[in-house]
Amino acid sequence: MIKTDSIKYQLLEMVGLCGEFPSGQLNRLIESDSYAEKVVTDLKQSKLIRTHYKDGLRGYRLTKRAKELLLSQNSCRFQNYLTGNAETNLIRSELPRRLRLHQKAETYLTLSHAGIPFFPDEKPLLFSESGEAATFPVRSLPLFYSSREIKNLGASTTKIKNSRCIGILMAPHCVYAVYNTGNTLLKWEYKTEVRLNAFLQHYLQGLPYHGPPIVYAIMTGSDMDMAFRLLTSTGGYKKTLFMLDTAYEHFYFLPNNSYGEYLLRLLVQPQRMMQLNQLLLSDCFPQREDLPIEHDGIDSQEKPILLAYDFDMQRINRFNTGLNVYGLSGNLICFDFQLPCLKKYLTADIHFSSIDFQKFKRRFFNEL
Repeated sequence: MIKTDSIKYQLLEMVGLCGEFPSGQLNRLIESDSYAEKVVTDLKQSKLIRTHYKDGLRGYRLTKRAKELLLSQNSCRFQNYLTGNAETNLIRSELPRRLRLHQKAETYLTLSHAGIPFFPDEKPLLFSESGEAATFPVRSLPLFYSSREIKNLGASTTKIKNSRCIGILMAPHCVYAVYNTGNTLLKWEYKTEVRLNAFLQHYLQGLPYHGPPIVYAIMTGSDMDMAFRLLTSTGGYKKTLFMLDTAYEHFYFLPNNSYGEYLLRLLVQPQRMMQLNQLLLSDCFPQREDLPIEHDGIDSQEKPILLAYDFDMQRINRFNTGLNVYGLSGNLICFDFQLPCLKKYLTADIHFSSIDFQKFKRRFFNEL
């Protein structure tokens, strides 16, 4: 019997939740390559997982024996994932469908390392076709609900069924619609995502927010090179790919790695972000109401300053456009790992200041 608190069991759970777990993400779950290899070998020998390789994509899938094990251990957690015709139970072989399962796994790993609950049995029932949704206090947030859980509402989600959203992250101060573009530009339909935004504001008012919640968006991707592609995308030849539009006023980018995990921890802790903002702007003057561009403060030379460490693509774009339109120069503050992407993308006269990511971790999270 595999212990439920073991790495082996954690891997089985992730495979069960995603349907197929990408082999390339194994190092994010198990840091030691040699130990990861041992875990996979042992699970294969126990006939609990198998490798599926097709179209250059390699992943791990559960065997029938493994599904029965997870269902016997925690049926509430896996009933909707490992029974019937669920996508995670009867996995189709088409490449786009498998890629979507892999992208879910990447997102769940980021959520897991950020300490955000995402298993169905770890949170209140919020989306049910019966119309009964549990009420819970804002202090219980953050919580993540997958697109599959949202679609439990049935017919009322018909208009948003083509959304590329993987799920929603409910934070104390807002709701984030979460997307994962992987290492290619995500397909994008503006009107569908606008409808999703409106649906979330309507459905989640009072659950647990007072009135309609503010809805922002988070895009995760393979690395910061992907962020540059998103910022510069014009939608492709047929305008069917992602491009910055007005579906969301704020759209944050997080890489699916340790950097993104810490950024996510910041985005769901507004008080901690406020502390960081105050520290970074401690030697600056407040915003100027008569300055018609995006900014967070003014330096001693009266140049606008933008805090871009949260990598809000909308604000970064508006800051760059504003400086160019008004012929101004400005200052931008970001993390060191974001600097190459921003220097490559921004065209205005901008002075860059970077935050040492390792020092930031030590100061704000007491971690090395």
